[in-house]
Amino acid sequence: MISFLRGTILNKGEGFVILETNNVGYKVFVGTILRDELKFEKEAELYIYQNIKEDSLDLYGFRLMAELEMFELLLSISGIGPKGALGVLTLGSLEDIKDSISRGDPTLLIKVSGIGRKTAERVVLELREKIGHLSPMAGASSAGQGNASGDEIDALMALGYSMQQARDTLIQVDKKIKDSGERIREALKKLGGR
Repeated sequence: MISFLRGTILNKGEGFVILETNNVGYKVFVGTILRDELKFEKEAELYIYQNIKEDSLDLYGFRLMAELEMFELLLSISGIGPKGALGVLTLGSLEDIKDSISRGDPTLLIKVSGIGRKTAERVVLELREKIGHLSPMAGASSAGQGNASGDEIDALMALGYSMQQARDTLIQVDKKIKDSGERIREALKKLGGR
């Protein structure tokens, strides 16, 4: 069972990278944020989930062990497959996702294609108690670990911005600002300056 790979990024495609390790290229499915962070011909280290089915063997890669553990927890929910679980992990930082689940709020999860309200509510119900046992986020950088609530993202999306734009901009807003309205105004200033 493959659980970790270190190698060089040879290529990138829609939703995956090719990671060369000892002259073997592995196709590893990754979230869009991680794919964009990984650079051609640079070394990368990924924790791996190996998904074995009758007709395929797929690898899913994660920067942090805690992300891999959350992915595995999501897979334990009936109705969520690897692509859906990976989609959940691209919604925001791991802390945002854990916070949404621990508050019992399924609205962030519904944004993933293929996850309806009932499945999102099942995720919240079944994982609420389990998420506290995930590995600490050792090695996590402060970049990408900001706080962007589902309501704030929704507000910016309603104004025509993509989920990625909304999330990335909200992460840049000063963390001392707690009021959602003020956070949205600050994000709009940043978006207007582009």
